[in-house]
Amino acid sequence: MGLRDDLLRGIYAYGFERPTPIQQRAIKPLCAVRDTLAQAQSGQGKTGAFTIGTLHTLDLNERDCQVIILSNTRELAKQTAEVVAGLGQYMNVSSMACIGGQAMRESMEALRRGVQVVVGTPGRVLHMITNGALRTGRVHYLILDEADEMLKEERGEGGSFKDQVHSIFDTLPPSVAVGLFSATMPDEVVALSNKFMREPIRILVKREAVTLAGIKQFYIHVGDREEFKLEVLLDLYETITITQAIVFASSRKRVEWLAAQLNEHDFACSQMHADLDQRERQATMRAFKTGATRILISTDVLARGIDVQQVSLVINFDLPRDRENYIHRIGRAGRNGRKGVAVNFITTDDVRALREIERFYSTEIDEMPKNIAEMIG
Repeated sequence: MGLRDDLLRGIYAYGFERPTPIQQRAIKPLCAVRDTLAQAQSGQGKTGAFTIGTLHTLDLNERDCQVIILSNTRELAKQTAEVVAGLGQYMNVSSMACIGGQAMRESMEALRRGVQVVVGTPGRVLHMITNGALRTGRVHYLILDEADEMLKEERGEGGSFKDQVHSIFDTLPPSVAVGLFSATMPDEVVALSNKFMREPIRILVKREAVTLAGIKQFYIHVGDREEFKLEVLLDLYETITITQAIVFASSRKRVEWLAAQLNEHDFACSQMHADLDQRERQATMRAFKTGATRILISTDVLARGIDVQQVSLVINFDLPRDRENYIHRIGRAGRNGRKGVAVNFITTDDVRALREIERFYSTEIDEMPKNIAEMIG
């Protein structure tokens, strides 16, 4: 690929050996500072692709910001910033995570000293630009990770991500290149991207190819009543040995209720949802990644991009309301080509929604077999 030597050292030191398919196709146009629209399955190396590609383009003699990478959650931004620091370690790249929950004054001072790569959430990055701490005159790349989520009309903290992204884009030089990366790329996002991309390189996979190879998908029909789901979950844990699992529920209240129920039954579990502050989120992820807790119960705030290597099982205690989130949820299992299992708990009322997911992704979700323990082990 003709990458710079100091970047290659960082790549090998980070543990990357051979590029994944998305990296093979996306890194070259990124290195050429081309607008790039790329879709790939979860866990297939999108973060590595845009990090390697943009790091190659840096002028190391220029201390001002040259690359902005936007993520839709603090956790994903923090994780991406760690990848940037790791891959860029031998380049002496200055980078930082620009996210809520950090000391504002310290972040502003760091930006004013000069940070070459800024990774952050749209609201906090826009705030830093508006306050004059983040200078954008030298920015030549804007990367949107989880682009479909970024460009939705739905409102987040401080306004919609879409409005915030457009406001950020308006402050950048006219020559800025844009990279959009996501596991799903709905038609409306592709159409919207045409407004601020110039003849982009399009790396798109068909929806039929999106369902994750290596992840076995099953369902358990719990009956007619929602309350039966808890009994089934407890039975599942009595039947098989599970190292670590992520359990997705539909709302903060459901997450809190389920965590309380499992704690009463002496399960070491923790919870993740949007109402937790940054310190609580970090403590939760640290406990789960180190194995202090074996079950992480979460809303869709955790569905995208978070990489926990030891997770082999994802349980959808509740089906996602947005079918686009289904693939992001089950993608937490079987990261980087490893095998994983996804189990969906459904009531009679959920059958139609499950069949819709099957049709949407052209996949099959079978009833859970008796030998599930062999698949997870």
